[in-house]
Amino acid sequence: MSSPTRQLSPLTRAALTLRDFTTSETTLYIIKRLIQALITLLLATVFSFLVVQLAPGDFLTPYRQNPDISPETLAALEQQYRLDQPVWDQYLAWLQQVVTKFNFGMSFAYQRPALEILWERVPNTILLSAASLFVTWAIAIPLGIVSAVHQNRWPDRFLRVFSYIGQGFPTIITGLLLLFFAQLTAPLFPVGGRTSLYHEDLNFIGKILDVAWHLILPTLALSITSFAGLQRLMRGQLLDVLRQDYIQTARAKGLPENKVIYVHALRNAINPLITILGFEFAALLSGSFIVENYFSWPGLGKLTLEAVQAQDLYLIMASLVLGAVMLIVGNLLADLALSFVDPRIKLSRLN
Repeated sequence: MSSPTRQLSPLTRAALTLRDFTTSETTLYIIKRLIQALITLLLATVFSFLVVQLAPGDFLTPYRQNPDISPETLAALEQQYRLDQPVWDQYLAWLQQVVTKFNFGMSFAYQRPALEILWERVPNTILLSAASLFVTWAIAIPLGIVSAVHQNRWPDRFLRVFSYIGQGFPTIITGLLLLFFAQLTAPLFPVGGRTSLYHEDLNFIGKILDVAWHLILPTLALSITSFAGLQRLMRGQLLDVLRQDYIQTARAKGLPENKVIYVHALRNAINPLITILGFEFAALLSGSFIVENYFSWPGLGKLTLEAVQAQDLYLIMASLVLGAVMLIVGNLLADLALSFVDPRIKLSRLN
């Protein structure tokens, strides 16, 4: 006999599939998080707009100090940039064009759409953050496992001291130390830009290697502090799991120690680390502001700092909104990854 589902028409089956998808736990969770994200973004834009406006002066301050620029020209520029309007009127006009036209305004300094300028820098920031995240996890997880397995023995003591030293150096210090190291070893490591002057003359593989060469020091500057904290967290989580009864039972059954650690213990120990993946991404984005300026990496951090210095209002707002979106997406993906890795964890129980 054929199943009841096969007897349904294709249109009915499609409707049932759509119903199951829209009412699934994952879909409902994503919708809830998107609603929360919209509220968060709205509040962030209000706060950011007010903070930027609290700074003394504006983009036209240098022009006002120039005696060669007439008051009529200044008045025309103020009207062009809407700087002659009250703060709330400026914000509401900007928010309206963002919502209705997805237009974040024109950059004062570049005289180009702010979003267009940002899209040119986003890939560079994502590349740097992703490289740092990969290096951090590729080093911290194995060292954390070694430290936990050899608890209170010399490998554990050495790695704990190493992690303490790493956590004692914030990104601003590690960046300076790596710049000094690059100076001592010059021209071994480049410290400026994303590519070399001869980048366009290289073949495809050569271009990839050239970008990777320029990535080495910025990636290390971002990774050192993050790696130290993640290593300690991995060690602590694995030690907690290794004390559980089911681990002792697995050992009593005669399972090899490697299988106990890497099959039974590690899977449960790594779950809490996945939850902080979004926060790690957030920390990397904030740290990239410093690193990008140290190493002249053409990313969002360097662009945002230049916009703040020039008080380029709409470029600052576009940068802050895009950064907030990247953080929200990072946290959402971390929650979905945690649910995928461990099906016992229900998304409905996550905040």
